[in-house]
Amino acid sequence: MNTVSILLLAFILSVTGLFVFIWSLRRNFFDHSPAASREIFSKGEIGQVDDPSATPEQRQALQDEMGHKTISAEDRQALSVELAERVEADRSTASVTFILLACSVFWLIVASTAGLISSIKLHEPEFLTQHAWMTFGRMRTLHLNAVAYGWAPMAAFGVAMWMLPRLLKTPLIGARYAITGGVLWNLGLVGGLTCIAMGITDGMEWLEMPWQVDILMVIGGALAAMPLIFTLQNRRAHHLYVSVWYMGAALFWFPILFLVGNLPAVHVGVEQATMNWWFGHNVLGLFYTPMALASVYYFLPKIIGQPISSYNLSLVGFWGLAFFYGQVGGHHLVGGPVPQWMVTLSIVQSMMMIIPVLAFSINQHYTMKGHFRTLIHSPTLRFIVLGGMMYTVSSIQGSFEALRSINTITHFTHFTVAHAHIGLYGFFTIVMFGAIYYVMPRVMSWEWPYPKLISLHFWLVVIGFAIYAIGLSIGGWLQGLAMLDPAKAFMESVFVTMPYLKSRSIGGGLMTLGHLVFAFHFVAMALRYGSRRIGPALFHQRSATRNVVEA
Repeated sequence: MNTVSILLLAFILSVTGLFVFIWSLRRNFFDHSPAASREIFSKGEIGQVDDPSATPEQRQALQDEMGHKTISAEDRQALSVELAERVEADRSTASVTFILLACSVFWLIVASTAGLISSIKLHEPEFLTQHAWMTFGRMRTLHLNAVAYGWAPMAAFGVAMWMLPRLLKTPLIGARYAITGGVLWNLGLVGGLTCIAMGITDGMEWLEMPWQVDILMVIGGALAAMPLIFTLQNRRAHHLYVSVWYMGAALFWFPILFLVGNLPAVHVGVEQATMNWWFGHNVLGLFYTPMALASVYYFLPKIIGQPISSYNLSLVGFWGLAFFYGQVGGHHLVGGPVPQWMVTLSIVQSMMMIIPVLAFSINQHYTMKGHFRTLIHSPTLRFIVLGGMMYTVSSIQGSFEALRSINTITHFTHFTVAHAHIGLYGFFTIVMFGAIYYVMPRVMSWEWPYPKLISLHFWLVVIGFAIYAIGLSIGGWLQGLAMLDPAKAFMESVFVTMPYLKSRSIGGGLMTLGHLVFAFHFVAMALRYGSRRIGPALFHQRSATRNVVEA
């Protein structure tokens, strides 16, 4: 079978499968009632806003934006019963969620420090060169691994542990497995980062840590996923909400990816490079992405008190991701010594990813339609919605960046670095910030002590990230054009990036400052510092004209 036939067959099968799935949704083969989108609400709860990170006055303002709804006596009684069950569910997750989120905040600071140092070294190469472990090659690798295996999975696991009982309507079962798994994972990460600092690595991006250390992380990750299995078996929910699909798939896909990627002496030569980018791209698209989307699909409707616009579209987004994402990493090998049909297949699937991305984007827009003023008041919602928008930006950009005509310019440039940060930071990290601001008051039974720090954190990371991403994107594009110009020496492509590398450090410095504010606020809350408040906190104060709605 020739290359064209393989590509055509893959395209036809993918599109046919997706249209069959869409048809089955329209015929209600999967979902016999549109009530599926209301699964996360109790009777009478729709129309009631819910943001634990808000002050009473601004929660009132948030409710005013969404309108007021009278709750019947019957619905109020049903709601009180379910709220009591939620309190029990929250208690079952408190310890494991706090431990995992505390670890995530620690690794966020470690990763931010290493990232800022490595960024400065790009335009000040003599900065901190006294020790081998502080050289750019090791410091940048420490940054990547502290983000990829420290901050990101710990935050995702922590939020997932809290969400599962809420979604399945039963207390979390197996929390001790997750705690043990988290301990093993962090021990493995400490060992892996120590090896990298000493110059001991496997030499592949995203897979630098020695495979002997990875054994601890494989075991830890498997244990961390056990509560999902146990809690699913004892669920009281009648329907598995779309967030459960995303989280379940992510917790199933990641151990397989990590295990295959780290098998010793199996992948060599060109095959190793192919596997490397199969893993590198899929850990982004099949672990971090579904975990963040699961959070958006839960927290966004809960905060505004309205179900998502189209439950069917949410499932199209899920299955589209599962159908199309598996081979998109191959576009990183454009021009490499690999079979061209494989690269072309990757490009085709990259373009097909536009389908699930648009499904999510349309769903988020129509869910928020008419309610965008709520972003003025809700800290959590501001992070969540911005993160969802960045998913659209990074994914559409990635699809077109896979095309050979664009890849020729952007490959091996800082443009690719900017794109990676739009996805992992602009999308995933921003969503996790919002989720943590929502979750922690329920975990600690204590409100965020300094509401103004939430606003400060938001603007520091948003402004810093804008400077970072825009600067690197422009600099990377100019770098690519300079490298393709035969009339220019290679060093000209280096010099043209210097102003943009400095803007990267400025943006990274603001982001790191925002992370320090976030970490301080997290620790202050954990230690019960700050003034004791009755209700949650929002960004802008507004006089309340009605009684605060109890949610």
